[in-house]
Amino acid sequence: MVVQQHRSGGGVRAVCALAVVGVMAATAGCSGGGGGDDRAMADERGGADSLDAVHRAAAVLAGTVHGTGTGTGTAAGAGAGARSVAGSAEVRTSMETAAGGTRVTIRGRGAYDFCNQVGRLEVVLPEDAAGEDRHRPITELLAPGALYMMNRGAGVPADKWVRIDTTTLEDGNLVTGGVTDPMAAAELLRGARQVTYVGRTELAGVAVRHYRGISDIGRAAREASPKSRGALAAAAKGFRTDTVPFDAYLDEQGRLRKVRHRFSFANEGPAVEVVSTTLLYGFGVPVSVGLPDDRDIYTGKIRQRQPGGTRARARAKAGA
Repeated sequence: MVVQQHRSGGGVRAVCALAVVGVMAATAGCSGGGGGDDRAMADERGGADSLDAVHRAAAVLAGTVHGTGTGTGTAAGAGAGARSVAGSAEVRTSMETAAGGTRVTIRGRGAYDFCNQVGRLEVVLPEDAAGEDRHRPITELLAPGALYMMNRGAGVPADKWVRIDTTTLEDGNLVTGGVTDPMAAAELLRGARQVTYVGRTELAGVAVRHYRGISDIGRAAREASPKSRGALAAAAKGFRTDTVPFDAYLDEQGRLRKVRHRFSFANEGPAVEVVSTTLLYGFGVPVSVGLPDDRDIYTGKIRQRQPGGTRARARAKAGA
């Protein structure tokens, strides 16, 4: 089964254009230790163990080691040597879509703090998605309930940020920013209701266990940490079908190393699939994210490319 959204952008290029260039106008605590609880480790026996490992992935990244249906645990006793098990990571992302023989990919790179759920990424648009020959990389700041974008283009001054309230987006910013928030990507796994253990493999020389399944967005929203709940709840209401296929790769410490979600948007023609991939590495990296002051946020009008090449003007909002 795939997720179908109420409204679509009218084709592969429009989907990617809306993903980053177009503005849609419409807490779990963090312990000092890492994932020392052995229940957080991926288990190759399958069944309930696979489901448990996937459900706990977000909590392991945040350093809390508790999740759906697993009771409550803590990594506080893991010792100082395990402090880099989770908490933060370097991130690479890709968002790919294809229709009518055309393939477009948006790529991102940066770092993310899973304890505070903030991150900074540089997002590179393909030429077609930008609608012009060149486009500077877009800087995105991710925070609970908010997405900040600089180098947004479309009439926004170069020194100003655009702020989007992600709890008002129909997709909860699962694809709007061209990057699925890394914590949201992990939190979606809390809604997994069918999980199959595929087998062992390697990612960049790291042994991982590969799990494949289907996640329920509504369930993920209910089970998510408070900081993630609002955006996921919006996504749960904004999609016709609230299930998302995924592939997740966990290392021996239960840390999510890679996750791929497959979203499908209903169109007037065939559905357009958007594949969002998040790759995590360099755990424990220092992450410092300063959010813009109100005076640095653009509140004027934004040129927004519509299907068919026309332009509309939308007003940016500073948000609550």
